[in-house]
Amino acid sequence: MVLTDRVTSSQRRILIVAILSSFVAFLDGSIINVALPAISRELGGGLPLQQWVVDGYLLSLGALILVAGSLSDTFGRVRVLRAGLIWFGITSLACGLAPTGVLLVVARLLQGVAAALLVPSSLALITSTFRGVAQGKAIGAWTGWTGVAGIAGPLLGGILVDAVSWRLVFFINVIPIAVTMFLLRRVQEPTRPVAGARVDVLGACLAVVGLGGPVFALIEQGRFGWGSPIVYLPMAIGLIAFAAFLWWEARAPQPMMPLGLFRVRNFAVGNIATVGIYAALNLGFFLFALYLQEVGGFSATLAGLAGIPATVMMLLFATLFGTLAGRYGPRLFMTIGPFVAGAGFLLVTTAVPPVNFALQVLPGIVLVGLGLAITVAPLTSAVLGSIHSGQAGIGSAINNAVARVAGLVAIALTGTIVGSALDVAGFQRAMVLVAALMFAGGIVSWLGIRRAVPAADAPVAAVGESG
Repeated sequence: MVLTDRVTSSQRRILIVAILSSFVAFLDGSIINVALPAISRELGGGLPLQQWVVDGYLLSLGALILVAGSLSDTFGRVRVLRAGLIWFGITSLACGLAPTGVLLVVARLLQGVAAALLVPSSLALITSTFRGVAQGKAIGAWTGWTGVAGIAGPLLGGILVDAVSWRLVFFINVIPIAVTMFLLRRVQEPTRPVAGARVDVLGACLAVVGLGGPVFALIEQGRFGWGSPIVYLPMAIGLIAFAAFLWWEARAPQPMMPLGLFRVRNFAVGNIATVGIYAALNLGFFLFALYLQEVGGFSATLAGLAGIPATVMMLLFATLFGTLAGRYGPRLFMTIGPFVAGAGFLLVTTAVPPVNFALQVLPGIVLVGLGLAITVAPLTSAVLGSIHSGQAGIGSAINNAVARVAGLVAIALTGTIVGSALDVAGFQRAMVLVAALMFAGGIVSWLGIRRAVPAADAPVAAVGESG
């Protein structure tokens, strides 16, 4: 493994593979939103179909990402990544060819399984290959481009739907997948899987139920209410299963989620900061797009364009701040970044009808993008750089699961925050909450993150360290 900040051609290839693999998974989670009306017009099903086209993907992805991280550490990053790419390509074609709404939802559920294989394996490939400043720079590039996928997806989706068909939103996945598979042919496994390692099957099943049940309940509570057994039974069963999962992981001979990881200070604190930062990020951009259309009178395309300044800031500065975090440590950047992003969300509260984009929206969105560029790569470095490289897959999976669950909970609480209909007062109230969540993430980082010695070659964190 290379310990300097010089990047070899082999490392560059691995970085491109990791970015492309994750990019397609993140893009598919966001690009679909603008295609929903066209899907409903052709296949019928109304709002319930639209919800499940989005939520089916997120449900299987969120429920299985821990399992995928364990598979990555057990069988190897490259092997799991290749399987995920092939399966994602197959399920993308199935989505694009689906003749009915039911079959489309089934295909989306299966596509989420493939996405769960891609995300932790691709990031673990980076952390297993790069060290020191080079690792921070590589993670910065990864976070920058995957962030672009989430923000730019709606704009790209709108163009594809308007120009051709909603089915092209799925068919286009085949192109980056084919390129990634070609590049992956010459990528070798950077670390050898642990000899004799076995998948924690019981832990995997408990994790699926423990995460899937509450996620399902959060998705459906808006339709059925908390008093419905369709909601409270999955929630109760999921919580019981998750408690059983934690109990089992403390006793399993080869746990899929070593609880000792949370005794590593930066890993634990980084995940706590992730809750606030990603809850704010998901809720903020979700309401931002709705507000511009429903209150500001923007078209869907213009609402998608409004997020482009944040994308540009991520592209310009994510790698820079990832490099700086690798050199100086992540604490300062994880503190300043959320405060900058939070200030940006507060600025957006000045956007009242008639909305002036240049004066009321652009300054805030530029600050949000800059704050994210300062934050995301150092956050990822802090979490994964503190643990053994052999556990990077499950470490990445845990951090991704935390981020996604935080976003789901935040969006599920939208009605409670803004009321029955989104208006100026509700939007401003929500943006203040979003800023507060960002500030909380920064404060937690300042109080808890430490400049850690890279743990790549330290003993596996079965027990962990608190330093």
